[in-house]
Amino acid sequence: MKALGTLLLVVIPLFIGSALACGEGVQIPLPEGAVARLGRGWITQVAYSPDGEYLALATSLGIELRYADTSELVGFFRGHTSPVRAVAFSPDGRLIASGSDDKTVKLWDVATGEEVRTLLGHTWNVMSVVFSPDGKLLASGSGDTTVRLWDVETGEEVRAITASASDWIFSVVFSPDGRLLASGSGDATVKLWDVATGEGVRTLRGHLWDVVSVAFSPDGRLLASAGGPDDTAKLWDVATGREVHTLAAGHINWVNAVEFSPDGKTLASGSGDGVVRLWDVETGEEVRRITGLSWREVVSVAFSPDGDLLALAGCEGMTAELWDVSTGEEVRSITGHTSSVNAVAFSPDGDILASAEREGMSIELWDAAAGEVVSTLTGHHHYVDTVAFSPDGRLLASGSDDKRVKLWDAATGEEVHTLMGHGSFVGSVAFSPDGLVLASGSGDGTVKFWDVEAGEGIRTLAAHTDTVFAVAFSPDGKLLASSSADWTVKIWDVATGNEVRTLDYNSPGRSLAFSPDGRLIAAESADETRRIWKVRIWEVATGEEVWTLPGGAESVAFSPDGRLLACGSSDKTVRLWGVATGEEVRTLTGHTSFVNSVAFSPDGRLLASGSVDGTVLLWALNP
Repeated sequence: MKALGTLLLVVIPLFIGSALACGEGVQIPLPEGAVARLGRGWITQVAYSPDGEYLALATSLGIELRYADTSELVGFFRGHTSPVRAVAFSPDGRLIASGSDDKTVKLWDVATGEEVRTLLGHTWNVMSVVFSPDGKLLASGSGDTTVRLWDVETGEEVRAITASASDWIFSVVFSPDGRLLASGSGDATVKLWDVATGEGVRTLRGHLWDVVSVAFSPDGRLLASAGGPDDTAKLWDVATGREVHTLAAGHINWVNAVEFSPDGKTLASGSGDGVVRLWDVETGEEVRRITGLSWREVVSVAFSPDGDLLALAGCEGMTAELWDVSTGEEVRSITGHTSSVNAVAFSPDGDILASAEREGMSIELWDAAAGEVVSTLTGHHHYVDTVAFSPDGRLLASGSDDKRVKLWDAATGEEVHTLMGHGSFVGSVAFSPDGLVLASGSGDGTVKFWDVEAGEGIRTLAAHTDTVFAVAFSPDGKLLASSSADWTVKIWDVATGNEVRTLDYNSPGRSLAFSPDGRLIAAESADETRRIWKVRIWEVATGEEVWTLPGGAESVAFSPDGRLLACGSSDKTVRLWGVATGEEVRTLTGHTSFVNSVAFSPDGRLLASGSVDGTVLLWALNP
């Protein structure tokens, strides 16, 4: 791997000094033990500061603060332990509030980037935050069905309002005079609340599904709401609760966000069809349509304070974009973000790391030393779930929700073969040790063997009665293991296609790996109740259990020397276990969401972990 012993001494400081800064002079902190981060996660919301100088981006890692006129990164606020869903500036621009899946609300000092305080009380994800017009109160809406009002100066909870009987609160907003608070809920209603008393004033009914965004007009006369799955936005008369307009023309998917222009004459709505529509508030007519965005689904829209620009973000967005309102043309984009990482794999020489990105439906090939993208492989029509390099490194295989397996030339990025025949998504691919055969496991319950050179099917194993999540060849290539949602791990004779053994019946099958010597096999399992997750290691020859390790695993991998087992988990950690002792050696923390995939470099000095937070972390391991 290009003299990795030297690489760790020379390149790591370069990562800390430049790669973390994303080329923009600002360091994004790394967790302890990590030497690099590939990708910057996904964007959930954008917000302008009141003076228009700054743009804040809520991301899966934290909050990015950027100059609005150049998009240059000037600050990064990290402290949440889960993705940030909401961000808002105080009216004087001195504070930023953020709400996160970690159930907390945080206040940040814009000038210093320091955390001012953490507001505790919600018991589920915080989906929306907003300051009152005088800046004295902060409102937050959560999946715990409540809206909470906080004293900004002290951080104390002023009031908790049960805003829905049973559904999430997706959006909250103060009226311009600060007397009313509106909430949008999963119960298909918009509710108006008296801020002073917390009493309900009015319930607006008309949407068919979740109300995911609400906004007051600048004069407070109207309220806009986005009806999510019912594909509409609505305008309401605040005083009477009467529906003024239903803005439905043209939207063909969820309406995720609504925002009034500063002069109140225009309403912007962002939709799951990847289009932003601008509406005349007085007439309800569409006046302009913004198309050509980088993503399929718009989840956040924000007007600049002067009303000239619209800042947009997409679902698990890899970019934020600024568009000219008057012309409908793109002005600038903020790139470098990445969507949920479903799988990672090192090339045999360790020089290249492949990552499968969910929303991008693509595969990124990274220079493992420089932390830069070498090429992007596109061609799948749905999420890419799995990737694997051939033993000689010439080919890369990928499996997708589009039911296809693709073989790529790793050097050129060109597609070599498309392998079709599965009836459902392809969740796992693995090359035989000689590189001549590729195995694939699918949601249709089958395992298929493919001739790599010819790109043709060889054999189909009606392996399981439910989804096959993982397949792995033994190091000598004689056996194949498959794990399934039917709660079994099966071992097959590759030459004959006959089943050799079925391992423990409590294996749900999301992860699977052979030890380098082929003696052991590790897979996620469960207890007798099928509610408590763990990882089990079995003897391949006898099927006897060797160790039971606490905690589940989205992905497992043995180190090249067979001494360690890495387990990536839904608790956001990677745990390293001693194979000889069954004892935990180390826990790696730093991801803000599920760890979907783990992979050791060929020399065992690095471990890569790919996460739903949209990043790959590289960890330095002691010899």
